Amino acid sequence: MAYGVEQISELFPHLQDIRDGDLRGRVAAVWDEALRTGCGGQGWTFDELRAIPFTLLAGKIDLRFIEHLNSCCKQCIAIAGVLGEVFGQRVPIHLDHLIAGALLADVGKLLEFDKRGGQVVKGYSGEMLRHPFSGVALCYKHGIPAEVMHIVATHSHEGDRVERTIESWIFHHADFIDFDIAKVLGKRA
Repeated sequence: MAYGVEQISELFPHLQDIRDGDLRGRVAAVWDEALRTGCGGQGWTFDELRAIPFTLLAGKIDLRFIEHLNSCCKQCIAIAGVLGEVFGQRVPIHLDHLIAGALLADVGKLLEFDKRGGQVVKGYSGEMLRHPFSGVALCYKHGIPAEVMHIVATHSHEGDRVERTIESWIFHHADFIDFDIAKVLGKRA
């Protein structure tokens, strides 16, 4: 079963905020492939995807992967709005690229993660390639613009040694707001 824009929008409502219809379709196509081919080729159902923990690095916390991506996307849109309101065009932000990057930054986790004994674990593919790498590979295959792939590639520590774009910096900080909060919650669990 192939998932289109409408189905992927059920998971990520802000997909509909991407004004460029071609880019919106390409983002959905990346998610479709990741859903169908992830987990060592077994694929993921929407229900399984909704149950995946936000991170495997913070212990048992009640935050989910899909919630994290939607949180980051909302944060990015809000940050872009504040920057635009305060600085105007002096801080140019390509909102379609920012939203697409926020929605695709962790798509590689569907290839990185596996299911064993009813648990989500890092799989063999994840041991070999972290999600920024596999995410960029999926994006490249579907013709995602370089500016968006840059966000995917640089959002985590892999981007610490390159010049990030404005959009990449915005997503990087939104991502780490969630991650740092998850670590605090994990210590309390």
